[in-house]
Amino acid sequence: MSNNIITVMIADDHVLMREGIKQLLELENDIDVIAQAGDGKEAVEIALEYNPDVILLDINMPKMNGIDVLRRLKDFGVSSKVIMLTIHEDREYLYETMKIGARGYVLKDSDADSLIGAIRDVNGGGTYIQPSIASLLVEGINKNDKELNKDLLKIKALTKREYEVLTLIAEGLNNRDIADKLYISEKTVKNHVSSIFKKIEVNDRIQAAIFAFKNNIKKI
Repeated sequence: MSNNIITVMIADDHVLMREGIKQLLELENDIDVIAQAGDGKEAVEIALEYNPDVILLDINMPKMNGIDVLRRLKDFGVSSKVIMLTIHEDREYLYETMKIGARGYVLKDSDADSLIGAIRDVNGGGTYIQPSIASLLVEGINKNDKELNKDLLKIKALTKREYEVLTLIAEGLNNRDIADKLYISEKTVKNHVSSIFKKIEVNDRIQAAIFAFKNNIKKI
């Protein structure tokens, strides 16, 4: 098999969901679904056996839920990058999986392009979060004046270009897409992203997107 092929495993307890996703993904020349799992316990066993590049992991599964599966995979040192498949009611689980190390979040009712884009971005070393999920994660977060002032200082520390890049990160764009949109090099984007992370004190694009949504950061 070509090294350019992204191997994918689908873990979801609904057979029709798995088969539907499989059929969509295999229309793409660079994606191959090599394994499926119908419950959490099976997901761990199959992930260890096949070691796919990317795992699409449902949060709500029998025998072991997605958060426990993700934790177990991390404990075993599985190198697969994990994208959580979620519904709107999964907010608390999303917080936990974000801390454990999920690399992407996609709503189950999202369009095929979003899912395919997420797989490619995550496989390439990036992260992916649907804007609607980022806004979901910050719903109900109450911030006191001290926290607001601290975040305002972080935002003010951003240059105009960094602010612009942050808005595009929040939209789910990867570095290449941002470079194309802003007519700058991908290396320049990487430098901006590193600077943004340092200034707003986050470790990855998911946390940056959540910061942007939490502070209502929008395009200039």
